[in-house]
Amino acid sequence: QVQLVESGGGLVQAGGSLRLSCAASGRTFSSYTATWFRQAPGKERDFVAGISWSSGSTYYADSVKGRFTISRDNAKNTVYLQMNSLKPEDTAVYYCAARPLGLVSTTSSAYDYWGQGTQVTVSS
Repeated sequence: QVQLVESGGGLVQAGGSLRLSCAASGRTFSSYTATWFRQAPGKERDFVAGISWSSGSTYYADSVKGRFTISRDNAKNTVYLQMNSLKPEDTAVYYCAARPLGLVSTTSSAYDYWGQGTQVTVSS
């Protein structure tokens, strides 16, 4: 089991960048598939990006391909989301989610562990 805490959110102008971090407890995070979801006010929670536990293969929602990069540093038990060329449509609370050994899924119900979220606001 792991506990997840997100950080790095804030206010940025359109075209700017932010780097989100998801810090995990324990020493077994390397065996967890990790993802980022986001939820805007009044909207469903949507998949953003994922990284597999085994190969490190990455997956992205079409809306963020070419702009966002997910990565992990297992020595630090941390997953990152580098967000470039931000748009106002990216404004949301961003959540880190993880599951042991599983495939990357775009469905939020597939994940066992969630952080509390970090707010990202992109102004026009």
